[in-house]
Amino acid sequence: MSTSTPTAAFAAARADAERRERRLRMRRRLPLLPGLVFLIVVTQIPFVVTIFISFMKWNLMKPKDVRFGTLKNYTTVLADPRMRAAILNTVVMVVGSVGIALIIGTGLALLLNRKFPGRGIVRTLLITPFLIMPVAASLMWRHLIYNPVYGLLNGTLNAIGKLFGLTAPQPEWVSSAPMVAVIIALVWTWTPFMMLITLAGLQSQTLDIVEAAKVDGAGTFQTFRYITLPHLRRYLELAIVLGIIYLLNTYDQVFTITAGGPGTATTNLPYEIYLTAFRKYDYGEAAAAGVLVVILSTIVATFGLRLLTSLADTTQPAKTKKEGKK
Repeated sequence: MSTSTPTAAFAAARADAERRERRLRMRRRLPLLPGLVFLIVVTQIPFVVTIFISFMKWNLMKPKDVRFGTLKNYTTVLADPRMRAAILNTVVMVVGSVGIALIIGTGLALLLNRKFPGRGIVRTLLITPFLIMPVAASLMWRHLIYNPVYGLLNGTLNAIGKLFGLTAPQPEWVSSAPMVAVIIALVWTWTPFMMLITLAGLQSQTLDIVEAAKVDGAGTFQTFRYITLPHLRRYLELAIVLGIIYLLNTYDQVFTITAGGPGTATTNLPYEIYLTAFRKYDYGEAAAAGVLVVILSTIVATFGLRLLTSLADTTQPAKTKKEGKK
């Protein structure tokens, strides 16, 4: 009896099973199609339209003079001193805020990862700043904390000065250090976000490895450097990427606390785009600046991830070499 018949039957059964598996995968993925279409409509189509507008000469002050302007909008944006200052301010604001918030958030996550009485209450209180609306938080910082007449900072200086019989200085915090004022407000808002991501990474860590390291004589710092930090790498990368994406779009704090001033000291790209679109009425230049924001966010996020990757690689313990050769 020939063996070709069982082989053909097995091949047919296998092909039929593969077809059923493909149909099953298709049925599972079909509910995701509306979400994919919604994602494309909400994100990609507006971005494509923005790219198209960025090549147009479109100023509402001259409604009849709308035409294709090639790369003129981009050259105008890059040649504008205000826009170059906005790009530099954006990089300083984002790098400073994300870096400081990540360090403080990681420290708070390490503390909250330990058990102590009232940990739930402390965790809730630390999360609260992230739940406040950005405009409300910015108004609080501008009037309740930075105000030179009745703000908390100058009020504290007055109270300390009275204890020693001295007249405390009353600095204008927003005018004297505008970038620092905005960064502090951003750090206060985004530290809970960094803390939550890092805390999720710490709670997913296997305790057996940490206990084994302690049994082998590793100290607290060595355990964190060689075990905890490499484990947190993916969570820190996620926090950096999301932080950069969100903070590159910072508008509320700049508008509310400093209004971009004094001069262009705190004017970042989103605020400059707002001025270009709704004060200068030049939609073409505003769209070109928006495209530059996307490019800048990609560059900064890539640089931040590579920097974190290099730091994580340096924390890996060196591999021991085998002595002797066979």
